[in-house]
Amino acid sequence: MPALVLVGAQWGDEGKGKATDLLGGRVDFVVRYQGGNNAGHTVVVGDRTFALHLLPSGILTPDVTPVIGNGVVVDPEVLFEEIEGLRQQGVDTSKLVISSNAHLITPYHVTLDKVTERFLGKSKIGTTGRGIGPTYSDKIARIGIRVQDLFDESILRQKVEGALANKNQVLVKVFNRRAIETDSIVEGLLTYADALRPMVRDTSMLLNEALDADKVVLLEGGQGTLLDVDHGTYPFVTSSNPTSGGACTGSGIGPTRITRVIGILKAYTTRVGSGPFPTELFDDDGERLRTIGGERGVTTGRDRRCGWFDAPIARYATRVNGLTDIFLTKLDVLTGFEKVPVCVAYDVEGTRMDELPESQTAFHHAKPIYEYLPGWQEDISQARSVDDLPANARSYVEFLESVSNCRISAIGVGQDRNATISIHDLID
Repeated sequence: MPALVLVGAQWGDEGKGKATDLLGGRVDFVVRYQGGNNAGHTVVVGDRTFALHLLPSGILTPDVTPVIGNGVVVDPEVLFEEIEGLRQQGVDTSKLVISSNAHLITPYHVTLDKVTERFLGKSKIGTTGRGIGPTYSDKIARIGIRVQDLFDESILRQKVEGALANKNQVLVKVFNRRAIETDSIVEGLLTYADALRPMVRDTSMLLNEALDADKVVLLEGGQGTLLDVDHGTYPFVTSSNPTSGGACTGSGIGPTRITRVIGILKAYTTRVGSGPFPTELFDDDGERLRTIGGERGVTTGRDRRCGWFDAPIARYATRVNGLTDIFLTKLDVLTGFEKVPVCVAYDVEGTRMDELPESQTAFHHAKPIYEYLPGWQEDISQARSVDDLPANARSYVEFLESVSNCRISAIGVGQDRNATISIHDLID
């Protein structure tokens, strides 16, 4: 049976939670494969809205097993706060499974994240300050703390001592902060050990056995393609790989098991944090998109930067992820615009570029070249087939499909989980 990958095809916040929730009733496992609580999904179920930061979106579907894979970094305090919040809303979280190899965010990671970002001043990356980057740095430097370390106090203490030996030098001598005590970190982490133990598994084995047993596995990333540490707008990126390749390393599923890669694209573009954004709007249209689209970060609470649809980015995402399908979200937000611009290429100091510039410098100087499509005034929130859409909305969707080099298989036309048009089946 298939392993499906769901990736953000812009800078994140494209509506992956809605897509995951749409598929949730037909899949057996939903796996978060990278990122941490620096990402967020909003899922609307009836009159209730759920904001998920660390947990896989599939946790809202009773028959689905939600999995936090080895590629995720986990803040145990945030994890249990989120679990408790869902329990209070009547959501059963007992099926949650966490990889023993997932890395833990500790208080010293959060401290270093915040002081480093402040130290950078105007050159700051736009990090959420939740310790994500420092945790991934420790993982790569091989001084990280993994979930399984909580179950051996001796190993945990050795690893914390080793990590703090260097970090305290930086905190005290560079940032003029107090040194962090090993005992306080170890004791704090150990308070979560008993509660975590029943959830921890070899998730790579679990997922491969599930695929062998004809189960459907859906893998979801936390951010978008342009935030990928290798393929994004570096250095204004996250510290992991939300692209489809990261789904393999972050879950322990081999690439030959993946049968479908679904990219989530907004009908316009947004991003949070610093970095280049060619189609960004600073006028009334940008504020209109922000207000109607509810463009405020689920995790950060920051207003998202808004702009028109960027076709070179869509083509880039199709290429680096190997997209087989696109789920187009928030088409309804564009209702009421007389004309809807689409960026089809860039002008970089007088040279037309139809694809993303190779260099960071060129991308910073890229100016959008627009084509203008006629807008529509009709309410499309009740549309459930392409034929229900106004002619101009259909033409807009068809144009986006042609410039993205990938078929559009589903369209979001409203916040509710049922406000979706399905064109091609995303599983069969």
